[in-house]
Amino acid sequence: MTEKHRIVIIGAGSAGLCSAIQLKRMGIHDFVILEKGIGVGGTWFWNQYPGAECDVQSHLYSFSFEPKLDWSRPFAGQAEILEYLNYLTDKYDVRRHIRFETKVDAMHWRDEDGRYDVELAGDETIDAQIVISAIGMFNNIVWPEIPGVEKFEGTYWHSARWNQDHDLSGERVGVIGIAASAIQFVPEIAPKVDHLSLFQRTANWVVPKNNVPYSEEQLQAFRDDPSLVQKNRDDIYKVWNVLATFSDKEVLAEIEQSGMERLAEVKDKETREKLTPQHPFGCRRPLFSDVYYPVFNRNNVSLVTDDIERIDPKGIVTTDGQLHEVDTIIYSTGFYTTRYLQAFELTGRNGLTIENAWTDGAQAYLGMNTAGFPNLFMLYGPNTNQGSILFMLERQVEYVMRQIKRMDDEQLAWVDIRADAQQRFNENLQDACAKVEVWQAACGGEFYYRHPSGRFVTNWPHSMDEFTAQTRRENAEDFESRALVG
Repeated sequence: MTEKHRIVIIGAGSAGLCSAIQLKRMGIHDFVILEKGIGVGGTWFWNQYPGAECDVQSHLYSFSFEPKLDWSRPFAGQAEILEYLNYLTDKYDVRRHIRFETKVDAMHWRDEDGRYDVELAGDETIDAQIVISAIGMFNNIVWPEIPGVEKFEGTYWHSARWNQDHDLSGERVGVIGIAASAIQFVPEIAPKVDHLSLFQRTANWVVPKNNVPYSEEQLQAFRDDPSLVQKNRDDIYKVWNVLATFSDKEVLAEIEQSGMERLAEVKDKETREKLTPQHPFGCRRPLFSDVYYPVFNRNNVSLVTDDIERIDPKGIVTTDGQLHEVDTIIYSTGFYTTRYLQAFELTGRNGLTIENAWTDGAQAYLGMNTAGFPNLFMLYGPNTNQGSILFMLERQVEYVMRQIKRMDDEQLAWVDIRADAQQRFNENLQDACAKVEVWQAACGGEFYYRHPSGRFVTNWPHSMDEFTAQTRRENAEDFESRALVG
């Protein structure tokens, strides 16, 4: 079976929904969204672990064209964000364009007529002129390579696919991987379990979040005067616009001081020392929590820093020979954040594979276009992680819509970023990344920002202002193109 659309969007998360809304605003309705899950929301659909919430304040972690006046607290939780994304889906009549439970297996460019064959699980193909990949960074789960994982006789799962049907009450639980997800769900499950063993490889900075729910008076003020929400959004933007460049040493020092003050809440000296980071703030992904460190004052919580040797049928064995018996293991080991489009087979012009295009790590022009793959636009692609990703996504979608409009105005069959333009952009980008001092420090373990080759592939090293300026620059000369025939 073959279906034909002008545009295919892969993923119904924030990026895919924003793309669909803006296409409809342009009067383009011949598109389909392919979503492997059963609901919209992307990250916020899949990550439903206890305590899941955003690390960017919601007045900025929302779309500028659809402000929400009644977020319950500064940093909204998973359920509230998912509700917001479902609201957008229905308000802008996007749901009818979505095919749920539809997985993309492969995508191949046809040189002869300048279109993609998008191959789906189940031997179906969609013929598309333009593809917008909205799968982002957080779609390939990391399962640690620990001997004996399959031999464990208890229950186990990954935090990104939380087992909602399993009751942890009264159980002995082991958590492997103590980073962004774990610092959120650990405080939620600690009071319920009999004993909680936390296996830490590297101590991270966990700094205050100050996520006190809004009072009813504050919420009513926001509802009565939406300009207060806009002012709050503007103030938050100013902070993140500088913070995530990690360039202001005074600000970084203040953050580290606040982190050490929060760490001081841990009463046991030895535990406190094990939790003390040995790298500068920003070297690894920043973590924020008001409730994580107090967990270590509980009698039923243990911090384990010895390396894990293997998984035993009865629990976790560390290199000191100790068996930590547990009933359930939760792997909080994150995602392969540097792989991007390698979630499916992809070939471009002249049979170029994405693996051959990215031999030393993912790279793209403005994070959206890779030479040799015409009419393919990536959202939340290489080097676009900065500040509020929803703000960054709006800029990316704005850029993509401009390219599509150009194709319409000039009657173009395809556009493809020139290899020299991509190379020039990425050389400047890598130079800028190399100048971010905290990213050069030794962080321990796998590096969140780098490909094994050493290339920085996740973060944008400049401000959000600079990303806005670069994505709004007219750049037709940086593309190859071919006119429509007939």
